Amino acid sequence: MKTLNHRKNNTKNDKDTRDNFELPAEIDFTRGVRGRFYRPKKISTTIRIDDDIILFFRRRASEQKSAYQTLVNEALRDYKTRIETAAASQQIPCEK
Repeated sequence: MKTLNHRKNNTKNDKDTRDNFELPAEIDFTRGVRGRFYRPKKISTTIRIDDDIILFFRRRASEQKSAYQTLVNEALRDYKTRIETAAASQQIPCEK
């Protein structure tokens, strides 16, 4: 029982030190870039896709030794880019 109480006390002390942490004054972030190492998050969702489409992507994924969800994401990203490019090329500039 002493071990459990000891672990609980350590966890509480660790949390207290993390909450009270302050950076030293000599650290300068004025030239820092916000979001430099940020990667967009993936969102988990449920969609219904025809079985032949899923089988196609799973087969391709096993050939390429990657995840089929990655291939689906790449295909959707490519489609999105083509649609945006087509929409941008069809826009007529406004004349003043």
